[in-house]
Parts: sequence; C-alpha cells; structure tokens
Amino acid sequence: MSAAVEILPPDTRDESSRRALAVHRVREDFPILSQKVRGKPLVYLDNAATSQKPQAVIEALQRYYAVENSNVHRGIHLLSEQATQAYEAARARVQRFVNAASTREIIFTRGTTESINLVAASYGRRHLQPGDEVIISWMEHHSNIVPWQMLCEEKGAILRVVPINDDGEFLLQEYEKLLNPRTRLVSVTHVSNALGTINPIGEIIAMAHRWDVPVLVDGAQAAPHLPVDVQALDCDFYAFSGHKLYGPTGIGVLYGKARLLDAMPPYQGGGDMIRSVTFEKTIYNALPYKFEAGTPNVAGAIGLGVAIEYLEQFGLENLAAYEHELLSYATPAISRIPGVRLIGTAREKTSVLSFVLDGVHPHDVGTILDREGIAIRTGHHCAQPVMDRFGVPATARASFAFYNTREEVDALVAGIHKVIEVFS
Repeated sequence: MSAAVEILPPDTRDESSRRALAVHRVREDFPILSQKVRGKPLVYLDNAATSQKPQAVIEALQRYYAVENSNVHRGIHLLSEQATQAYEAARARVQRFVNAASTREIIFTRGTTESINLVAASYGRRHLQPGDEVIISWMEHHSNIVPWQMLCEEKGAILRVVPINDDGEFLLQEYEKLLNPRTRLVSVTHVSNALGTINPIGEIIAMAHRWDVPVLVDGAQAAPHLPVDVQALDCDFYAFSGHKLYGPTGIGVLYGKARLLDAMPPYQGGGDMIRSVTFEKTIYNALPYKFEAGTPNVAGAIGLGVAIEYLEQFGLENLAAYEHELLSYATPAISRIPGVRLIGTAREKTSVLSFVLDGVHPHDVGTILDREGIAIRTGHHCAQPVMDRFGVPATARASFAFYNTREEVDALVAGIHKVIEVFS
C-alpha cells in the first residue's frame, strides 16, 4: 500500500500541484491503469459500473488461495482456523467502515442486488399484506425496482414511486404525501447510478420513521464516494457491493438493525445457517450466520476488507473532496461542448456525468471514445425509468474515482470533440 500518499483535504486547494502529484502516485497502486487500449493510454471512466482494484487487494486474493484456502467455521485444522479468522476480521472491518453497532448486523451477500432481494424475500414477505404499500423513487436502479414489483405482485401490495424534478432531484414534498398508514417499507438509493444525485437520505429516513416505517438504502454508488454512518443515518437496512468499492466481484454487504434481522426468517437454507437439523425440525443459527447459507465467498470478503483498509489510509472525507473537485472541473468542461446536454444536474452530486450528444446515439459515442482508449458506459444503466423521465433512450456516462485526473477529463473532452468531428 502507498501509506505515505496523501490525497489533500479541501482546505489545501491552492496546492493543486501537490494534489496532482499525489494522485499520480496513487495510480501506481492500480496495475490496470498503466496499460494501453487500442494503442492509447487507458482512460478508465466507468467506475460506477465497477472500480479497478489496487495491488493490495489483488495480493490478498492471491495470498488466500496460495496459503490459506479452506472453508470457514467448520474445520478444526489450522487452514480453516486461519481462513475463519481472516473472514471474520473482514466482517469487523466492514462493521467499522459503516459504523454498525455490532458485527451481528453485517451480512455478507453476493452484492447489492442480493442484499435487496434478501430484505424483500425475508422482511417483505413477512410484513406485507394485500393493499399495503412500498415506496421507491423514480431514480432507482432496476435491482431496487424489480424485487419490490415481484413482492407486490405476490402479496397484492402497491408500489408507490416518488417523482424527481428536471434536475434529477428527489422531491421530498411529494414523498411526504405518499407516506401513510398502509406504508410498510421505503427503499431508496443514496446516490443515483444514472444521474449522480445525492439524495437527502437522512431526511428521507426521518420522515419515514415518523410513520414507524423502516427504510432500506441502496448504497451501491454511495459507499465508494461518501462516508457512511448507519447509526447516524438511523437507516434500518443498508446495502452495497464490493466491486464498486475497489474490492472483488461477487461480494456485497447487507447491514440491518439486529432487532429486525433477528425477527426475519432465513433467506436461504443450507449449511452454516443452522444450529441443528432433524427431519422434524431445524433450529437456525444466530446472526449473522442465519443469512449466510452455504460456503461463502471467503476470498471476496477478505479482499473487500483489504479494499476498505486501503481506502481508509487516505481518509474518506479527503477522497470525497478530491472527487468533488474533479466533478466540478469536468462538469463545465463537458457542458460547454456544442450539442452536449447533461442529464442530471442536481445541486448535490457525486462522481457521475451522464450526457447526450445531439444527432449521435450514445453507443456511437462510446464506440468512438473506446478507439481513443477512453472507457465510459453507454445505455440505460439499468435505470430505464430514469431514461423515460428525461425522454432519452440512453445516455453516455462518465463516472470518476479518486485515481482519475484532470488530464483524463481533458482527454474525454477531446474525445467528444472527435465524436463530433466524425459525425459532422
């Protein structure tokens, strides 16, 4: 790790050269960033889809499989003990990362999608009755829409949707009107993956709690960019993915308040989620293991713990400040390009620039940028209702991480001009 590397806090903005030097040193920790794509230096601006991995995470995965590989919780031999210790140490690191009250409240899943499905299948099935209501917002990722549609269809419940304004902002007044005695759950994103909007999640939670309604927060896009304190937020559930947090794919987290998780039935049945099994009755395991059936992604959990450790050496507030500075540099640079229209112009945003270019399909934008070595995402971003809201079939999306630079933003601007030249 580059423990000596400093991402400077916002009160040192006059020392931009020092900051730039620090970022270039950080980039050395990410092997993939040094390669060339189609003969051009890679400019990786698809971080909202998945982030790149530092060498420390890559080495942790290699070390686990090389010298510690074993199943957890079930063996008395040394390798199993070592793997279990590393796995549970990762859980403890996640607990500290989100400031959960206990490791019992940290459930390892495959990712945000499975975390949301877990709550829908376990908490939702137990608490929803015909005519009850679940509230989501117009800016949700499909993984925070479809599970609730499925549940509502199964239970005869009603899905309510909070509208957003033309800037892509959550409308609190309209949300307040939807809350009522039939509301059983609110599930909203912390940060929109398609727009970059940072939702007023604290207010959203407080308003729901006035009706004694629990809130699930989709934190997939927030956890990599914003400090998260689940106790301060007072959210009931919080979900995020490792692969967007500079960790491995196939690992994620569901935080839940212990009293809620204790009362919820298991999501899946199998090994490790039980205390005893007979043909007459099964006694389930304690938290968090009740929700972790089968052999878990041990390597993924260990890698996620190392990724969090890597991030924390810089200070999450410092990383957020740098990324905000980068977004503030990129926004006017992109919006000044003739024919470009930004989709999502909320006052509170982080790390995402979605745009359309007059007369050019976003897929063509992405194809030409790829020829310049620039990786962005194009399409509906698993947020088709957002596209419908803004009257576009798709957008081009550049999304930033703390290892991106102003020079890469300049390369993106030059690449968009190249697109215009090709299609003029």
